[in-house]
Amino acid sequence: MSHPVFKTIAISTCIVLLMGLTGCTKKEAEENLILNIGFQKYGVLPILKARGTLETELKKQGVTIRWVEFPAGPQLLEGLNVGSVVFGESGEAPPIFAQAAGSNLVYVANQPAAPKAEALIVPKDSAIQSVADLKGKRVVLNKGSNVHYLLLRLLEEHQLDLDDIEVVYLPPADARAAFERGAVDAWVIWDPFFAAAEHQIQARVIADGSNLVSNTQFYLADRRFAEQQPEILKTLVTELDRTTQWVAQNQKTAAEILEKPSGLSLDILETSISRMGFGVRPISSDIVTAQQKVADAFYAQKLIPTKLNIQDAVLSEQ
Repeated sequence: MSHPVFKTIAISTCIVLLMGLTGCTKKEAEENLILNIGFQKYGVLPILKARGTLETELKKQGVTIRWVEFPAGPQLLEGLNVGSVVFGESGEAPPIFAQAAGSNLVYVANQPAAPKAEALIVPKDSAIQSVADLKGKRVVLNKGSNVHYLLLRLLEEHQLDLDDIEVVYLPPADARAAFERGAVDAWVIWDPFFAAAEHQIQARVIADGSNLVSNTQFYLADRRFAEQQPEILKTLVTELDRTTQWVAQNQKTAAEILEKPSGLSLDILETSISRMGFGVRPISSDIVTAQQKVADAFYAQKLIPTKLNIQDAVLSEQ
């Protein structure tokens, strides 16, 4: 049985496997190579898609791009695991859960830490003034997400644990509704939902991730694709890096690009973009160490069934 990735990278009647040819030359096969990339409504990948620079560069290598949209990181990584895409973007938490489930993903690159892009917030008129005031309160968050780790670290810093609060697990849209109607006392959330709550309902920040968490954005790939197509992967990382550098210098224009797909206003998007980490770099040992801490914390809370070794999901040459 062929690996699912072959069905998505090599879409051609002449191609049976990634580079396995039946009656076609290698050059003809490469000219028909289709690369499926997963993206979400917000982030660097939709900006890269809109600008078209990756298509220009990969066309030189005989590669065509097919963009596949996903509602969130976990669904994108599931798409990567079943072979509907071979490359995508996600925050810290989804790849940990995917690795725990036996996914074939590998970490390829990351943006710098963006700790200010996630926070613990309360309604503007709340009596809560510090993390210590959360004792006995209802705190809503998305289970197993980056902010789950932020909450653990915030509680730890203030000599509290999960038993000291009442945790409510809801996805962002439902969490926002519960937050607005007063069904919960605090919300741990990430951008752009965080920026939207600040702008639209004047939510107040109790603490962000500064000096506590990295909140790193990762670029991930199917392992076999990453191992067999290093030049294409190199082009992807290079264009992502160039795109984030462009975004850093053109934040308003970047916000305008994201306005329609995200459905968010320019002021919200500009706030959110300003808190991004700019630049895309290969995975370093420091990043592996930081991600290992997140995985260990999730294992300690029984959010994942097995203890992971993050290095196992990093390309050996990195």
